Order: sequence, then structure tokens, then C-alpha cells
Amino acid sequence: MFEFSSIEQYHSQLQEGRCTCLQVVEHYLQKIKENAHLNAFIKVYADEAREKASLLDKQRDSNIKTGKLAGVIISIKDVIAYKDHPLTSSSKILEGFESLYSATAVDRLLAEDAILIGSTNCDEFGMGSANEHSVYGPVKNYLDITRTPGGSSGGSAVSVQAGLSMVSLGSDTGGSVRQPADHCGIIGLKPGYGRISRYGLIAYASSFDQIGIFSKTIKDAALILEIIAGPDDYDSTVSTQQVPAYTNELNRTSNEKYKIAYLPQALDHPSLDIEIGNSIKDLLLHLEKDNHQVKAVNFDLLDFAVPTYYVLTTAEASSNLSRYDGIKYGISNHENVELTDFYKSNRSAGFGSEVKRRIMLGTFVLSTGYYDAYFTKAQQIRNLFRDQLNLVFNDFDFIIIPTVPKTASLSGNSNLDPISVYLADIYTVIANLTGIPAISLPLFTHTNTLPFGVQIMANRLNELPLLRFSNQLLIKYNADF
Repeated sequence: MFEFSSIEQYHSQLQEGRCTCLQVVEHYLQKIKENAHLNAFIKVYADEAREKASLLDKQRDSNIKTGKLAGVIISIKDVIAYKDHPLTSSSKILEGFESLYSATAVDRLLAEDAILIGSTNCDEFGMGSANEHSVYGPVKNYLDITRTPGGSSGGSAVSVQAGLSMVSLGSDTGGSVRQPADHCGIIGLKPGYGRISRYGLIAYASSFDQIGIFSKTIKDAALILEIIAGPDDYDSTVSTQQVPAYTNELNRTSNEKYKIAYLPQALDHPSLDIEIGNSIKDLLLHLEKDNHQVKAVNFDLLDFAVPTYYVLTTAEASSNLSRYDGIKYGISNHENVELTDFYKSNRSAGFGSEVKRRIMLGTFVLSTGYYDAYFTKAQQIRNLFRDQLNLVFNDFDFIIIPTVPKTASLSGNSNLDPISVYLADIYTVIANLTGIPAISLPLFTHTNTLPFGVQIMANRLNELPLLRFSNQLLIKYNADF
């Protein structure tokens, strides 16, 4: 029976003739069918996956060279464009829409012969932390179906967690890759802003959004990043810096000692589960004993992170989502009404409650009389975050903080108190406010049996040292916790 542990191990099996791409596709299609109750996928591309697998098998039999991701089974979040495939952002307002083009990240995966197995469920337009704000219904956590998998990229996280794909692409605007990775016990990487092209990623908040990667090994995340990162003529915000050979460089200087900062305000915050806080403090002690330099750094802006984030992202969402009006595609009320009422009807029926809440909040902070008090002030605080983190990274290689305050919540709780849900983003939004790379590593298990991770942040475009250090941590400390 086929079992996946890494892309490298899978490719070895293919080369040794122990499996074929088609057999592996059938394995994953069967697993998806058996786990349909998790609601991770909104669409499975079964026929074309089989067709691509058969073609790759024929090429291998004929000794025709294939790409770096030949036969690798990948799922993509339903906010990432794939030409002639559904693209709805899990929203009724995009019901029935199929993308007219593919995202740059998708094109680069396909160019390396990856097999896209399907699109995954998510919170509507990426707005949520539990994957319960979706027109397709909630996603279930594979480890405990009474719990949420986190969001907004919950379907992508569960597809890797439950073995329904080898890796998955999600998006991260305020933690939507790292938080579900934490809750699902897998790796979640948010590269720095501009490392991966956003062309073909449905916009929630354009100055925050970033495509991210779910995987079970650092090497797999590094390989996917190496392939999809880099300059793109379709995205003026993407970095023009050369993309490092992440996979080749990953294990070099594997015993390097680093300067590590931690934020006391984060580890002693009243919202943090005591066991999570103590586990991360134990990790810091282990690192110090292994001759890494570990030091506390005061960070008095922490409690401003969530309000700053929600003022700015909702403002950008208000602008970005104004394009959805039901005229050219999606849900549309064809009754004989005036244009303004036509828009109101379509948007009222098409958007879910959480999206409406954020659009209204964003419209308010941009309105005359409130713009300077909220939006301008939030931009100023965002700059303070950047300045303060720059000072930290002048002296340190990494910052270690929790990924989330608590383990996965019970299903349905996200609808009870939106404010408490927003406050749970306190640790993840920092990386999006400042555009730095961050990763959640699955190091720990709570006494409630649920997994939780640790978050590591690095300076802008320092994904390579971040991946190296993360790999070192998982190899050295995974068994200790």
C-alpha cells in the first residue's frame, strides 16, 4: 500500500518501479472519497489527474525527462486561479464562476509536472479563523471532527493533514496558513511579502496577502517555494531578487548557532494557554543549552497588532470586494429594479455575514470624518511595527513566539463572539503587518491530545535561513516534546 512521507521518498519509489503516478493518483482519489465528511475539497479534478498521471508514466517509460514535481499531488485553495476550473473563494457571489486564467504560482507548478488534484474549501474570501464561514459548509479537523481545523485555509491544511494531497497552496493575510497548520499538526510557511507573485490570487487585503505552503517536511516546503517564487511581469509588488536554491542550501551549515529573540509580552500574555506558553519557554531553554544566543526583547506594540490589522485589512477589503456586483458573473437578481437596488440585492444575497461585517467596518474607517482617526492612524502604527522589528533584526536572526493562543476550538464557537476570534490572531498578524516571512512548526502536543506549534519569524526575504533553522529544530527537538 502506498504511503507518503516526502516528495524525495515518493520520487525514489517511482524510479525504483514500486509505484506509478496513476496508482498514486488513484490512492489519493480514494482517500479523498473516504474522507468526504471532512469537507476539505470543493472540487476534485479526478479525470484530468488520471490523464496527467498516465502521460507522466508514459514519459518515464520512454525515458523522457520530467519536471521537479513530476507526479506530486497538490491541492490549491479556492482563492487561487486555475484556468477553466471553479474559482469561487467559497462565496455564493461567485457561484458557478470558472477562472479565465491561471495564477503564476499554478503555472509554475504545472510547468514542473505537478498534478493538481482539486481545489480546497476555505473561509469566504479568506475571512475567518475556523473555516466555518464558507458557502460549502465547515471543514472538519481530521484529528477530531468536533474541532475546527483553523482558517481561512482550513481545507488546504486538512488535505495535507489527512493525506489527501502531498502538499497544498493556501493564502495568508493574517495567519491563514500558519494558524490552520498549527491546529492540524503540520508545517505552514508564509513567505515574505513579494517573494511569491500574487497574480491570480483573489484579493482580500492586497498589501497583506501572500500565497503560502502546507507540507509535512521542510524540504518539501523549500522545493515548492523554490519553484513558485520569483519575479513576475504580472505583479509589480513581487521581489526581483534572485530566488535561492532552497533545497540545495537547506542542510548547509546545519549546526550554525543563531541569535534568537523572544517577546515576553507574547509569552506572558493573558490570552495565551499556560501549557503552550510553558512549552515554548522550555524550547527556548533547550536552544540556550545548545549554545544559541537567546534573549528577551521588549515589544510594547503587541496589543496594537490586532486593531491595526483589522482597520487596514477591512479597509482594503471594502475596496477590493466592491468589484463583485453580480453583473458579469456569479449570483444575480434579474428583477426589474433600479441599479442601486440591484447591487444591494446581489451583494446582500451573495456575501456571507462575516464578509459583510468586514466590508462595513472597512467602509466606516475609510469614510469622511473617520479616515484620519482610524485608517491614517493604523498606517502610522504599521510603520512603527516595521521600525521596531527592523531594530530587533539588526541584532537577531529570528524571533520565536507562539502561533496561536489556544489549540483548535470546538466547531461553532467562531460564530459566538467575533471579537474573541479576531483577538486570537494576535501572534500571526505581526508578520503580515510588516511583510516578513514566518513559519509554524508542529513541535508540541497538548495534554488535551491536540497539536500546537511554535512560530518563527525572520527578516524580509530571509526565507533560506528561516527554512534552515526550522529544519534544524524539527530534526533535533521533535522527539523531545
